[in-house]
Amino acid sequence: MTASTLYIGWDVGGWNCDHNPASRDALVVLDDALHVIGTPWRGNLRETLNEATSSRDVIHRLLALCQHVASGDERVIMAIDTPLALPQALLALARGEAVDKLGRSQENPYLYRETERWLFARGITPLSPIKDMIGSQATKGMHFLARFAPHVAACGQWQSKGGELCAVEGYPSPAKRSAEFAALRRRVCMTEGLHAMLHQPTPKQQDIQDAWHCALLAWSLEHAKGCVAWPPAEMPAAEGWIFVPKDALSA
Repeated sequence: MTASTLYIGWDVGGWNCDHNPASRDALVVLDDALHVIGTPWRGNLRETLNEATSSRDVIHRLLALCQHVASGDERVIMAIDTPLALPQALLALARGEAVDKLGRSQENPYLYRETERWLFARGITPLSPIKDMIGSQATKGMHFLARFAPHVAACGQWQSKGGELCAVEGYPSPAKRSAEFAALRRRVCMTEGLHAMLHQPTPKQQDIQDAWHCALLAWSLEHAKGCVAWPPAEMPAAEGWIFVPKDALSA
């Protein structure tokens, strides 16, 4: 029997986001049929990450937070809304290797990865973990990869050793203006109360809406591959890739 696949969207809060009422970790889970599984969750994942002992264990714990009991053989694809790698030029700078010349901020290889500069050239403005005060969230996502999905399967795709967990970097803002994703949103099965939360969120529910869009991105990697922008062959795998809807890009 083939193991079921679940799609988790994680909007990442800072390490101590339990003290931040406006921004916290949020999780939304979808299945193959675009049903919302369990209940969306919002809080701080720090202790969950501390307590999990393996990739399978962290899957169980994340699903439990969303009020879903794991069967034990789920395969999970997870889209995470935070930078999951640092610019290679920045890491080289820490070793004493400097770039010859620097220009505009959005072209600065110390501040932005190649994937971010690729998006800038196509009308999308991603944040930088170096200049935009999201370093706490970025290190939280990178910590998750290092512990539970440390193997680079392909550019922008990290996996656990056993393959039960695949993690990618998603960016929900472009998904909100995508016609393809608007059609997907109409297909998602949910309760009336959840529909109101996701379509007209309060500031506190914004985290959950972003997690929902990340879950849709994770789902699209298998079920709507053509509507997602995939990394060009020359993209450096060490810097990862930000997955966004293709129709959100400018020509």
